[in-house]
Amino acid sequence: MSTILKPLYIAVSWVIISIHKLLTPIFSSNSGVSWSLSIIGLVILIRILLIPLFVKQIKSQRALTALQPHLKEIQKKHKDDRQKQSEEMMKLYKEHKTNPLASCFPILAQAPIFFSLFTVLNGIGKNPPVAHGVLTQAEVISAHNATFFGAPISATFLGSSNTTVKIVTVILIAFMSLTTFTTQRQLMVKGMPKMDSSNNMMLQQQKIMLYAFPVIFALSGVNFPIGVLIYWSTTNLWTWGQQFYVIKRNPTPGSPAFLELQAKRAKKSGLTPENPELSTDENQPPVIDVKGQRQQPQKKKKKKKS
Repeated sequence: MSTILKPLYIAVSWVIISIHKLLTPIFSSNSGVSWSLSIIGLVILIRILLIPLFVKQIKSQRALTALQPHLKEIQKKHKDDRQKQSEEMMKLYKEHKTNPLASCFPILAQAPIFFSLFTVLNGIGKNPPVAHGVLTQAEVISAHNATFFGAPISATFLGSSNTTVKIVTVILIAFMSLTTFTTQRQLMVKGMPKMDSSNNMMLQQQKIMLYAFPVIFALSGVNFPIGVLIYWSTTNLWTWGQQFYVIKRNPTPGSPAFLELQAKRAKKSGLTPENPELSTDENQPPVIDVKGQRQQPQKKKKKKKS
């Protein structure tokens, strides 16, 4: 496994040390701030590279939402034949070029990088420190002594009896779990169309993701070095912000955020219930008089019966 991931150890350690060298004129080379910012810089670089995957994820989610009525028909038609049901569903996904697992792509893409960073930081935390990738022994020792709010970035909750380490790891684990929960809840409440009782399976899946993932992060986080917790907390914050922007600016059709945006645009255009004379047809352009003033569209006069 280490042989397979060796190129990633090199890549991860190279990015960290390159950012660290750029920060050295500002902060001390042994400063915990420079090493922590190097890990945050790694997150930013990775998430920028993953933007195409994120766009694909959004498109796939919206395609799946649009396919829900067809999926219901297939489930109803082949309710007694699970194999046929699965075949028809896969055929439908293929026809519309979508994938039900697309929402997992960004997480799966980050997994090898996450394990590589875990290995690099785990080596730094050993006594004596072990170098991985392109890190020199001097750089490993510098990173080994670096701290984040007084706690070594290579320390773990279970592997240290230091009170400062315990406090810092608990705060980071809580933040990591909270951002996971709020990101999923934001998607469910604002970013997805309302589901009825016929979508029980999807509703259950969403609830599992809402409550299970934060618990998984909380339980596994006690084994992560503080540097890894910094990485995962930063990437969660990025995900939340990125999703917030998409939901606000380009929401999924039919979602609460989409309806709010439509209402806001209508209000801005003057097409509100308080102005019933104005047309609610978005395709109808406003009437402009010769002075450049916006006028209300004229209603057609009814012909009087003779």
